[in-house]
Amino acid sequence: MVMATRPPLQPTMHPDWIVPDWPAPKNVQAVFTTRVGGQSRGVYSAMNLGDHVQDKSSDVLANRATLEQALAVRPVFLSQVHGVRALALSEQTPNGVVADASYTRLPQLACAIMVADCLPILLTDDQGTFVASAHAGWRGLSGHTVASHTPATDAAELRACEGVLEALLGSNRPLTQLDHGFNASKVIAWLGPCIGPEAFEVGPEVKAAFEMHDPEAASCFKTGHSGKYLADLAGLARQRLNALGIRRVFGNDSTRPWCTVNNPSRFFSYRRDGLTGRMAACIWRC
Repeated sequence: MVMATRPPLQPTMHPDWIVPDWPAPKNVQAVFTTRVGGQSRGVYSAMNLGDHVQDKSSDVLANRATLEQALAVRPVFLSQVHGVRALALSEQTPNGVVADASYTRLPQLACAIMVADCLPILLTDDQGTFVASAHAGWRGLSGHTVASHTPATDAAELRACEGVLEALLGSNRPLTQLDHGFNASKVIAWLGPCIGPEAFEVGPEVKAAFEMHDPEAASCFKTGHSGKYLADLAGLARQRLNALGIRRVFGNDSTRPWCTVNNPSRFFSYRRDGLTGRMAACIWRC
């Protein structure tokens, strides 16, 4: 007797969560959670997924269980350190491994990135042969990370570095391990909500870090107050992706609706609130 195979469960997203509008193949699904849909209270209300922000652990676990039930696959959460390590996920990968990007071609396993102002980046290709996610704050995106010793206080201390996207997709990319036919022109990217260019005030060392990699990065900075600048984080990510040959970039266009700081009822924001929760961007193969 031939046993019938059970079809995979279909995800049931909360209506406030953001499902990317991009030309991903049918075997790839993705979502970005908002602060709506969980059971955390106070400053963490309600869908806090971060287990490192002093929220009640039972609430965080319940929220993660809600997410897993909604996705109908297991999301793998990283311990993010604003670094550039990219982790290959397997069925045995536990939560909490130190990395700032993950990738897999295995089905039913979601690459998850937590954010509360930093930029989440989701990636796949035309055929859905792999999925990947990256955590892109300014340090990880520029490559000037905490692991690069101490934070720079002077532009002269900076050096050109590969960021998290180059670590994931560059010449020595770990994705080569997944698909020897890897072709950047076939890759599509989606940028989720992050701190917007009206709110992201940074020092000159941040501008210098990006310009050292590409002088064109200067176009993503506007003069602010007291010698500081307003930075377009999503714009900087688009530049980095374009330089890697990835031209099809969707999602966050640096306008106000995508800004975590300026939409308090929908998004957590560390820059705005300090003590706050974390949202998640997830991508998986069916």
